[in-house]
Amino acid sequence: MIPYRTLGRTGERVSALGLGGYHLGKPYLEESESIRIIRTAIDNGITFLDNSWDYYDGQSELRMGKALRDGYRQRAFLMTKIDGRDRPTAARQIDESLRRLQTDRVDLLQHHEIIRMDDADRIFAEGGAMEAVLEAERAGKVRYIGFTGHKSPEIHLKTLATGASHRFRFDTVQMPLNLMDAHYQSFEKKVLPLLVKQEIGVLGMKSMGDAVILESKAATPTECLHYAMNLRFRSPGRAVLESAGVARHLRP
Repeated sequence: MIPYRTLGRTGERVSALGLGGYHLGKPYLEESESIRIIRTAIDNGITFLDNSWDYYDGQSELRMGKALRDGYRQRAFLMTKIDGRDRPTAARQIDESLRRLQTDRVDLLQHHEIIRMDDADRIFAEGGAMEAVLEAERAGKVRYIGFTGHKSPEIHLKTLATGASHRFRFDTVQMPLNLMDAHYQSFEKKVLPLLVKQEIGVLGMKSMGDAVILESKAATPTECLHYAMNLRFRSPGRAVLESAGVARHLRP
């Protein structure tokens, strides 16, 4: 049985395990096999689908769009990402992603790879990508907004603070969460408690260290997943597990 988690303040429920989109576009994987993987995942209870505008020149999104035909789109919580930092580029990437995914709306759009200290300043600047994202939200093309990164918890904290300075709270934040994280620049220790306190949804990635942990033989795939899925942090009156989740924007 696939466990489900509540999506923060929305009250929606999504699968605690998501299907990553990156590998679905790999050249050695036949398109028909990618489609089979996506539909099999949904048929077996996985509802959270990951993707990005830049995965394999759009092939991951194109394949997912084909897989979501025949009623599958209505059964999925669909997330994709953009890496444009200015308004025109972000707007173009959003529309390209929607076209590839064969949908008029994504459930979650995330700014991809916020990995430089000035990335947050760029997306929130006048003429920056956030203007295009908020415009897409108002147009009904985007339901929720987040960001991802895998380099430094300090960059995540700066991005959250930059958002707050613009009276904006992200709905989700994506970051590495695995059993080795505590030993170096820990997202678990530095970022996760703040997200829980602010009721911002957490998306864990690299639970197996991009296979490095498995290659070391230090832990099995099941142990890696169990660790990430059972992280618990207390917020007033409730326990929150790492998983997809959302919180609403702060508005002026």
